[in-house]
Amino acid sequence: MNKTFFSIIAAALALPAAAQKIPSPDIQIKTAVLAAPSEKQAGAKVYGYSADGMFTVLREGTNDYVCLADDPKKADIGVSCYHADLEPFMERGRVLTKEGKNAKEIFDTREKEAKDGTLRMPKQSSTLFVLSGTMDNYDAATGNLKNGYLRYVVYIPFATAESTGLPLKPDVAGMPWIMDPGTHRAHIMINPAKP
Repeated sequence: MNKTFFSIIAAALALPAAAQKIPSPDIQIKTAVLAAPSEKQAGAKVYGYSADGMFTVLREGTNDYVCLADDPKKADIGVSCYHADLEPFMERGRVLTKEGKNAKEIFDTREKEAKDGTLRMPKQSSTLFVLSGTMDNYDAATGNLKNGYLRYVVYIPFATAESTGLPLKPDVAGMPWIMDPGTHRAHIMINPAKP
């Protein structure tokens, strides 16, 4: 093979998100809301990607749910929806990620800000639904996903194993457990057994 072939391959791999195939807003919305409970899907606010790859609002919402479309830069399919009370927490994470912060820096910054009151956390439990699946089970023309896996994250800021009675790890698949106890990011993990 010649140098030209390898140059073309290298250039293609280096293409920005804007050059990638980004689904239409309608398809992104249809796929994103699959993660939400059925009664929340029609009115959820949806974030996704514009034709140039920029993260943006694709649809304003009329209820208390926010959904995130699949990131076209990532392999396979991953969408999520969460209660709107989690939006300040989620948005702060997006801003810090865009600034180039790593996971520990993001955690530490949000922990400090939640404790000093500059980051508003929900006063009650708030749920995040995460749906994932493989590209071979995804129909890009319709936005439908077969054999998706739905897991649940219930945020309960500053809760502990002692205050909830939850274990720190599951003993069996699907058993609820608490992660990051005692922190702003304390949450109940529920990962159903995979079929």
